[in-house]
Amino acid sequence: MSKVVVDARGEQCPMPVVKATKALQEMQEGMLEVHVDNEIAVQNVLRMVTGKGLEAKSEQQGEKHFVITAAVNGALAAEAVPSCCAPMGGDTVVAIGSAAMGVGDDVLGKTLMKGFIYALSQQEVLPAAVLFYNGGASIPTEGSVSLEDLKAMEAQGVEILTCGTCLDFYGLKDKLAVGGVTNMYSIVEKLSKAGKVIKP
Repeated sequence: MSKVVVDARGEQCPMPVVKATKALQEMQEGMLEVHVDNEIAVQNVLRMVTGKGLEAKSEQQGEKHFVITAAVNGALAAEAVPSCCAPMGGDTVVAIGSAAMGVGDDVLGKTLMKGFIYALSQQEVLPAAVLFYNGGASIPTEGSVSLEDLKAMEAQGVEILTCGTCLDFYGLKDKLAVGGVTNMYSIVEKLSKAGKVIKP
């Protein structure tokens, strides 16, 4: 039986699940072996794999070394998607009002936001639009760690729109690197017509 090894040690959520998912999608059959360095990653990968009806087990091989193994068959592998991520529909709008995700440490919050946008870009069904306003207006500008993920979504038809008033306020209007400029009327219109609104 062939074996595919994914080494996700040192990777932050949601990368271990994303990498394991991509490996499953590319496999026809065989054994998937995922290496991670923390219990949270173990649980997330196990949840994704078992959620697709695959048999999986985990084993600790060192202080910060865990190995998850799963037997794969082509039909299930083709359907595998990260179960830790909310499924989205084409009428979903994502509204991002801060450069950081959640309340607490800003450095952690920015890391979480980077992970959120990356995970969003990896969904099988992408949102209709991603809206940026207030502190979130810095994310689609030059130097942002999320530019490539946003450009990838835009290339697939996702509208990337940033509040013009917010760009002006933060002196970023000339640094917008992806998407277009919008106004509050359009933001309200898109949010009110959305089938689902996600605010990370």
